[in-house]
Amino acid sequence: MKKIFFTPGPSQLYPSAFEHFQNGFKENIPSISHRSKQFSEIYQGLSEGLKKLLSIPDDYHIFIVGSGTEAMERTIQNCVSKYSMHFVNGSFSKRFFATARELGKEPASFAMELGQGFDSQQIVIPKKTELICFSHNETSTGVMIPTTEIESIAKQYPEKLIAVDTVSSAPYGNFDYQLLDVVFFSVQKLFGLPAGLGVMIVSPRAITKAEELLSRGTSIGSYHSFVSLMKSTAKWQTPETPPVLEMYALEKVISDMLAKGIKTIRKETEQKAALLYDFFDTKKPFAAFVTNKAFRSQTVIVADIQRAKSDVKKILGEKGFIVGSGYGDFKEKHIRIANFPAHSVQNVKDLIKELKTF
Repeated sequence: MKKIFFTPGPSQLYPSAFEHFQNGFKENIPSISHRSKQFSEIYQGLSEGLKKLLSIPDDYHIFIVGSGTEAMERTIQNCVSKYSMHFVNGSFSKRFFATARELGKEPASFAMELGQGFDSQQIVIPKKTELICFSHNETSTGVMIPTTEIESIAKQYPEKLIAVDTVSSAPYGNFDYQLLDVVFFSVQKLFGLPAGLGVMIVSPRAITKAEELLSRGTSIGSYHSFVSLMKSTAKWQTPETPPVLEMYALEKVISDMLAKGIKTIRKETEQKAALLYDFFDTKKPFAAFVTNKAFRSQTVIVADIQRAKSDVKKILGEKGFIVGSGYGDFKEKHIRIANFPAHSVQNVKDLIKELKTF
């Protein structure tokens, strides 16, 4: 039986991913040195392709780390002496806040109830804040903060650094990167690859902040500090041995996405999300968890299944549709459905057809 993984990460592999890994093995990519010319060409191609795909400024840096969670830690270490501000509305944005606290900083938070978004016009950022942190798409609850809200805060506070977790929204999120200083994601979600690789997009302002902290004797980390990463990236290398085959595959998937077109990817994402929300808004025993349409995620759709009389996740799995459980306290109350580029419109229609049987 063919299975389609609608889990919110790891998830369904991008359609061309298997072929890219096969070719990588044929070309002996796992055996090449990360100090070789061939590796540098892979890294440079990945970086330049990503900048083109997402319209990232030329002077921004593309760093390779281990995961999105590591990227949170590197961001705090390199951009905060003492004070950060966090928009918290779920488990992953809370993780960003907790990371700052665990690193000995004094973070503040603007918290909303689960399933709710933020109104930038009602928020005042403390003057002492050095870094403002967002999770663009809260994977645990299916809330997506509109890019306009994040950019509005950035424009209101141009002297502050802005960090955005886009782990479950890149490359869908359409940002003006000139307003942002650190953006990061991992590849096991919308890029449709196995877990194990994190990517950070870092502005010159963030590099300057890291250098200032280092000059004052503040620890900014070791081999994965922004300063260390920048020195290596100048030679299209990494400080340590990275997952080279994964980087090779990511470069290829980015090329595939460029060929398809980012506008098409975003349009299809919204089309598929509309199909799912239209269903959950009208068909019992289901209901969309996020009721405010302005804050509904386009990439992770969360549905309340408490009124269902049968085990929705189990029965769907038996039919080949693997969906995610609810997160944390909502484990048995919700299902989470990934809506990534690897999922076709027909995949989504087939899933909805099966949901109609409940």
